Amino acid sequence: MKLYKRENYLSKLRGFYNATDIIKVITGVRRSGKSSILKLIINELLESGVNESNIIDINLEKRGFISIRSPKALDAKINELLVLSNRKEIKYLFIDEIQYIEGFEELINTYRAEGDFSIFITGSNSYLLSSEIGTRLTGRYISLEVFTLNFEEYESMKAFYNKPIDSNPLVELNNYIREGGFPRTILFDSYSDKLTYVQNIVDEIFEKDIKTRAKIKNTQSFNIVTDFIIGNFGSTFSINSLEKEMVKKGNCISRSTLSKYIDLLIKAKIIYECNRFDTKSKKVLTGEKKYYLADTSFYYARNTDNKVNYGPALENMVYIYAKSKNYSVSVGKIGSFECDFIVRSPSSGFAYIQVCYSILISKETEDREYRSLEKIKDNWPKYVATTDYSLQQRNGIKHINILDFIKDNKEFC
Repeated sequence: MKLYKRENYLSKLRGFYNATDIIKVITGVRRSGKSSILKLIINELLESGVNESNIIDINLEKRGFISIRSPKALDAKINELLVLSNRKEIKYLFIDEIQYIEGFEELINTYRAEGDFSIFITGSNSYLLSSEIGTRLTGRYISLEVFTLNFEEYESMKAFYNKPIDSNPLVELNNYIREGGFPRTILFDSYSDKLTYVQNIVDEIFEKDIKTRAKIKNTQSFNIVTDFIIGNFGSTFSINSLEKEMVKKGNCISRSTLSKYIDLLIKAKIIYECNRFDTKSKKVLTGEKKYYLADTSFYYARNTDNKVNYGPALENMVYIYAKSKNYSVSVGKIGSFECDFIVRSPSSGFAYIQVCYSILISKETEDREYRSLEKIKDNWPKYVATTDYSLQQRNGIKHINILDFIKDNKEFC
């Protein structure tokens, strides 16, 4: 089957295809499309004239490779596949789902040190990008996180595979929020089939990325906490408030256990943690945080509620889009007010974003969404992001249609 090109990610990697001194690390939630990106890179290398015998492609979840679970076994397999390669040319080494190989770093470093291997590795959880692994890779790597499809990719991929697209963008938005952005779901026609697939992803993550790495004594408690956080994505709460909520519902779970469970969900990339940032003190605030989902379909796969709550759903869209652009993202505290997000670019400063379904509902709604941004006195860009198509400007604050903004692949700052 012809693969849909995710140009947003390929464009970030092309300049490193032939870099033998830099390991390319691709991570992201399971089934977000990492393996397809590797296949697309391989296709582009072949199209550029690279000999197929110089490409070593190992997927540790596929038949023929699932018995490889040690650096020694991996080394033996690589050497077996290198027999036909041209020793005088660059060899391209692709290892998919490398987290199965405990202590892989030393072996990968030896291949990098040889100077004629361009290495690409993928993994499905944030263990792969821990500071410890970064140290073991001796700093000679670049990392790229792959997210599920954003709204532009969702519509573009549907068109690529000749799937129907509603002429009303708000209907497509509803579909996108409920179905989510896992690429494989595009190929299913039934909504129930899509959610069944997503639930299987959740089960796979629990089985392969959580249970194998953490000894959870009380699975029921873990599931209760998971359902609570997924069910309340985009809400602000602290460990203390979560503990009280659990007690209220008859589940006595200690704060240390709650912290452990949340950390596991973050490392498995089911959720992302968003801290609060005080614009006055310029400090990250401890205590209350927000949690967003790797994909909004997680909510619908684990809840019978099919209604769209646009507040957290649109925030989730903006949060993941900003993360995919390499922005650091925080909730902004501005005196007694908050703005939904402060985003920081590694090179271009800050931007402030307020997210709302519509500000055209009433003057009161409009004033509420602008109020916190009007309290900010610096000159960094400020946005009110909605689904409105009738746009306005107020006190230098930009009113944007978030669907068009994402479809045009724009930057906040």
